[in-house]
Amino acid sequence: MALKKPENMQYEEAITELEQIVLHLEAGDLPLEDALKQFERGIALSRSNNQKLQHAQQQVSILMQNDAQAPLQSFEE
Repeated sequence: MALKKPENMQYEEAITELEQIVLHLEAGDLPLEDALKQFERGIALSRSNNQKLQHAQQQVSILMQNDAQAPLQSFEE
């Protein structure tokens, strides 16, 4: 099965894959070449998710600027 490009993955999906990569790397039983490939994939996932978070922060900032006079309310479920 071909891996999805990190930029085409949902944030949560990438986090789950990244967690699996960390577990495999921490186990220490991968050959060096495989470990390097996993590390490279993990870096790509991390960078992609960082960009997604920055984009979300920008969206929130823009939305808050559009209605800066609106009072903030506590979130309660």
